[in-house]
Amino acid sequence: MAENKYDYLIVGAGLFGSMFACKAHRAGRRCLVIDRRDHTGGNLYCEHVEGINVHKYGAHIFHTSNKEVWRFVNSIVEFNRYTNSPVANYKGQLYNLPFNMNTFYQMWGAATPAEAAAEIERQRAEAVDALRRAGIGEPRNVEEQALCLVGRDIYERLIKGYTEKQWGRPCTELPAFIIKRLPVRLVFDNNYFNDRYQGIPIGGYNRLIEGLLDGTEVVTGADFLADRAHWEAQARRIVFTGCIDEYYGYRLGRLEYRTVSFEHEVMDTPNHQGNAVVNYTERSVPYTRVIEHKHFEMFGDEVYRCPKTVISREYSTEWRDGMEPYYPINNARNTALYLKYKALADAEPRVIFGGRLAEYRYYDMAPIVERVLAMDV
Repeated sequence: MAENKYDYLIVGAGLFGSMFACKAHRAGRRCLVIDRRDHTGGNLYCEHVEGINVHKYGAHIFHTSNKEVWRFVNSIVEFNRYTNSPVANYKGQLYNLPFNMNTFYQMWGAATPAEAAAEIERQRAEAVDALRRAGIGEPRNVEEQALCLVGRDIYERLIKGYTEKQWGRPCTELPAFIIKRLPVRLVFDNNYFNDRYQGIPIGGYNRLIEGLLDGTEVVTGADFLADRAHWEAQARRIVFTGCIDEYYGYRLGRLEYRTVSFEHEVMDTPNHQGNAVVNYTERSVPYTRVIEHKHFEMFGDEVYRCPKTVISREYSTEWRDGMEPYYPINNARNTALYLKYKALADAEPRVIFGGRLAEYRYYDMAPIVERVLAMDV
């Protein structure tokens, strides 16, 4: 390849990289996208198993209230009507999420908003009073914060065990700011998101990524950092979507992450749990949730036309070298370290850092699309 053959070398074929490639290509820019995995799409990648699109790296549900973003993604591939309505399993008892009137009826038999609000307020007041009597002014950890927000029943059945599995430590050792608020809906509505639009690409997320990368040269199985000089010579500018500390050779130290591992299973039944997402909120159950992938794209009788199903059990663990980093740990130490790396990045006009790893932040999909649509290329 000739030196500076491209306007942009885009490192990473996930959503940020693919979105940037689409916008740059439409603006007449020459782009090369590389990814060290053997496929495009990053964590959006789906495997086709038994006629079902399996979200290999965890469930992804697109949701937004931005009409421009919704129109854009639907111009690439049409999205279906999937509505995220997860269920929580606590010791075999099922509760609707998010916390709504169905949840409160299942938990207490509360049939009216007034009954549910009164019970929540009673339990909240008990928690606040307990802190006051102990001489504690503000909640010091997740447990105290959650008790003061929603009371003991909801905390112990639906928050405590799940949160401890997610973070790998007791709620009493987690900072209170992790749970700034806990939405309580006094209506019979199981829709998890408040956004106006939500759904899954018809045919799976691979179709979205393929559409975004249409017309752009792509090389998979290519590790930018393993042959950096070669790849940097290919383009005038670089879009980097990997880990920002890895880009700088960890010279200031390593950022920390939580990660997720998956146990996929093909089952000889057309319908295993009746819902796409079931959270297991009991601490003794090792996995955090079970995903049944067909429910993202098959509805009603269509579920039974496919004789098998695929489930994925998700396990939250500490991240180590060689594992895929998922969630940044936004404590004081990591935030300060990231800001130091960001200062280095801001001094490099040739490189654009974007996405959850390069910006060390949790991103939903829609804000990534929105951000790239607003960028100059």
